[in-house]
Amino acid sequence: MPVATASQTIGPFWHLIEDPDWADLLRFGAGGDTLEDTIVLTGVVTDGAGQPVTDAAIEIWQTSPATTDIFPGYGRSSTDATGRFHFRTLMPGPVASLGNAQQAPHVAIAIFARGLLTGLTTRLYFEGEPLNETDPVLSLIEDPARRRTLIAHAASPRVWTLDIRLQGDNETVFMEL
Repeated sequence: MPVATASQTIGPFWHLIEDPDWADLLRFGAGGDTLEDTIVLTGVVTDGAGQPVTDAAIEIWQTSPATTDIFPGYGRSSTDATGRFHFRTLMPGPVASLGNAQQAPHVAIAIFARGLLTGLTTRLYFEGEPLNETDPVLSLIEDPARRRTLIAHAASPRVWTLDIRLQGDNETVFMEL
């Protein structure tokens, strides 16, 4: 009988998604007294049939702002009974890219769930950000409808929503590493 390998299971670390502190990138004190740059990232993960994925682990990474002892730039959230994930973090800024180009503010996302032998990787960009038009990665997606699957919408002040569809109609664009 085959044994699951690290690329086939989240393995002994699954219990870490049960700790809601991992979804709060400000848990060590980042943001200080002013929380103007504090944002919430949320969304629902659905499968190809449009059903919520209730057992997924969602990880995010940010390179902006820079990681410090009080801002890890990394978080992990489980999806709930409705397939929803959430993070509390700082609004990212532009990131230097090769040449003179700048990458638009974004957050990298990895999805681990049932039926996925390896995690899926994508990005979350912010609606209305002028640098989205020239972002070197986002510009690789020629179809505007497909590009929109990576654009989070402001649900309310400082709350951004990006739903992730694993396959089928309106499937989120996933990237190879």
